[in-house]
Amino acid sequence: MAKNETKISGRIWFSAIFFGLIGQIAWIVENMYFSTFAQDIFRNSGRSDLSYMVTTWMVILSALAATLTTIFAGTWSDRTGKRKPFIAFGYIFWGFTIMLFALLPMKTSGSSLILIAVLIVLFDCIMTFAGSTSNDAAFNAWVTDNTDDTNRGKINGILSILPVIAVVIVFVGLGGFYNSENESNAPFFMIIGCIPLVAGVLALVLLKDAPDVQVNRASSVWEDISYGFKKETVRNNKMLYITLAGLCLVGIAQQTFFSYLINFLIVTLGLGDGFVIPMAVIIVGSAILTGMFGFQFDKHGRRGFYIPLLIMTIVGILSFWSLQFLSGAAKTAVLYAGGIVMMGGILSLLGAFNANFQDHIPEGCEGRLQGVRMCFSVLIPMIVGPIISLILGMDAMGMNGDNFVPPFSLFLAAAIVAVFAFIPIIAVRKDTSVK
Repeated sequence: MAKNETKISGRIWFSAIFFGLIGQIAWIVENMYFSTFAQDIFRNSGRSDLSYMVTTWMVILSALAATLTTIFAGTWSDRTGKRKPFIAFGYIFWGFTIMLFALLPMKTSGSSLILIAVLIVLFDCIMTFAGSTSNDAAFNAWVTDNTDDTNRGKINGILSILPVIAVVIVFVGLGGFYNSENESNAPFFMIIGCIPLVAGVLALVLLKDAPDVQVNRASSVWEDISYGFKKETVRNNKMLYITLAGLCLVGIAQQTFFSYLINFLIVTLGLGDGFVIPMAVIIVGSAILTGMFGFQFDKHGRRGFYIPLLIMTIVGILSFWSLQFLSGAAKTAVLYAGGIVMMGGILSLLGAFNANFQDHIPEGCEGRLQGVRMCFSVLIPMIVGPIISLILGMDAMGMNGDNFVPPFSLFLAAAIVAVFAFIPIIAVRKDTSVK
């Protein structure tokens, strides 16, 4: 018999959506615009090979920075029993770190190429430190603190939509400030940086920690940090790690193409500035789809949705690979419909996995296990996915000369990776504790 759903207060809804959205706006800039920014700099400078190399190093090192930061910050927040200071001051610092990119030019040459490459990667890691402290560690723990297994599907479904809403805000509302042909895109990064900065100030006033957050100082700092990586912890929480394995595989599939998605639309499909319209339609459509699934998770339980969502995801990804064989109205229809199915499936799956992960967190370990989550959801996907992209991208340069053209094969590879997610999903479906 289903439990009575715990009502989520208006204050918690507002804080989750507002501060979650602000965090996603900043992450969208990091995950998509910083990669596009780097690709544009080296393409403008006649070094398309560096576009692939720097993008790969950015993603890998920022993933490592994000994971290590979340492990330490999450543990620290558990030991203090507070999330608010980490979120508020982290967002403020996050804003300043985004503004660092305003210092970089859009074209360079000679010895400056290596310097710019190093600075891009360095600035990205500094920004990631701020974002992971505030969002990955503290905010995600705050969400866990303020929800339970009767309402997590709904709130995680909404949180899964926020990245695509953030894309609309950044690309449609602020994208006009960015142009790959400009000598500098300083105004864009200054404006984007102000968003988390102001939100951090507001968090000092508006955000409240859950009243029953435990202060967990029973063990040493090292024991807290290493807790999620111990054999005993894995043995006692098998379903938590199986859930993270599924999250990891879907994440690898997404990261195989995600950093190149903008330039895939602009360059490979030849949409140019016209990419904004299909991007917006795909984002809005997938957001609606994800929101619908999120509410259904709590109403009917998540168990029956995993396999259909994975099939949707694979079909959607393959539809983008198939675009190379299509033309005219058929190509346009598949671009829009396939994009909605692809992103809607990925985001809904990620929301379901995150809710299941939260259900299985031992009480009092909400912060320290965020670092383990980051290993599976960020570190591994953002190493393996971009390496696959690098191999396929460099191979494509043999066909395209020195031109930077993200290949269709990125999506075929992503679909193949996604197929392996059936293994953990079958195990999750067999778990009697799954809602």
